[in-house]
Amino acid sequence: MRINRSVRFLLLLFVMLAIPATSFAQIGVSITVAPPELVAYEQPICPQQGYLWTPGYWGYGPEGYFWVPGTWVEPPTVGVLWTPGYWGWGNGAYAWNEGYWGPTVGFYGGVNYGYGYGGIGYEGGYWRNNEFSYNTSVNYVNRETFHNTYEKTVINERAGASVSYNGGTGGTRARPTAAEETVAHERHTPATSAQSSHQRSASENHELLASVNHGKPPIAATSKPGEFSGKGVVAAKGAANENKAAESNASENKAAANKASENKAAENKATATRTSENKAAANKAAENKAAATRTSENKEAASKANENKAAENKAAATRTTESKPAANRAPESKEPTQKAAKPAPAPAHVKPVAARPEPEAKPAKAAPREESAPRPAAQHQTAAKPAPAPKPAPAHESEPKPEKKP
Repeated sequence: MRINRSVRFLLLLFVMLAIPATSFAQIGVSITVAPPELVAYEQPICPQQGYLWTPGYWGYGPEGYFWVPGTWVEPPTVGVLWTPGYWGWGNGAYAWNEGYWGPTVGFYGGVNYGYGYGGIGYEGGYWRNNEFSYNTSVNYVNRETFHNTYEKTVINERAGASVSYNGGTGGTRARPTAAEETVAHERHTPATSAQSSHQRSASENHELLASVNHGKPPIAATSKPGEFSGKGVVAAKGAANENKAAESNASENKAAANKASENKAAENKATATRTSENKAAANKAAENKAAATRTSENKEAASKANENKAAENKAAATRTTESKPAANRAPESKEPTQKAAKPAPAPAHVKPVAARPEPEAKPAKAAPREESAPRPAAQHQTAAKPAPAPKPAPAHESEPKPEKKP
């Protein structure tokens, strides 16, 4: 099988040698098997200002289709743009139409290569004053070092899983416009030696064969032509090494997520502890404040009680002082009353005589009953004056008159 492919490839080379030089740049090998779909990948960063992007494509060799990685290329001269090559159906076979450099982008089969090559023309940038301006919406460049940039939204700016040929079964139906026909007849510059060497290196890399990578090559794009290893290499989306890297990244992300969760849990625990401590401190402060308030209130109440007690004692002392003179005056008033009540005794030399009937003596007026000593009056009241003692009865009324001698 490999021998038959080699023989067929040698025959194709013989036919190509027989083609005039003017047609060689336009048509390469032809094959009856359609090329695979375009490879999906991320564009690597532009290594140097002035480099232009050339999209990846499927080449054909003795062992079948192989992937030529997209790469940044230094153009052969200032002011030219790259028109990508494409596979086109015609005369019962798929023929490869070579790409070229020119002042204007020509027809490339309506194939959507992405990154500015959406099927018609180029929207990734333009030349101005011998400097290339990059559209950062479709080109990955360092804006800190690339000052000649702009941003314009482009639809279908990135390469995806899409058809890679024009015409035939399942191919694009695009046809060149009048302007593109004119460009096709202009003088062009073929691929640079760096580009040719890049293609040749890809054809010799076993991993880039479609039969090996099944449309997902491990080297889908590079920063510079021929550099198939290093930081500038980008794998196809879903490629084996990309999956391995993705798994590694997933493990790292998982570890980072776990660490973040642990840190978050520790922070939450510390926050909860601080909150509890703050709450306990606040409660203790509130209790201390309440206790201080109660102590102050009790102190004020005790002080007020002491003041009231002192006032009451003072009032009692005042009443006692006022009542004592009244009590002292009461016995003085009582003593003359008791003395006046006793009758005078009869003289001893007087002999008793027979009593003549005399009119009854009027009984002496009874002395009024002595009042008990008045109670001390209320505070600030004057003590009651004692009642006047009754006058003593005349002696002739109580003593018998002496009898006259004859």
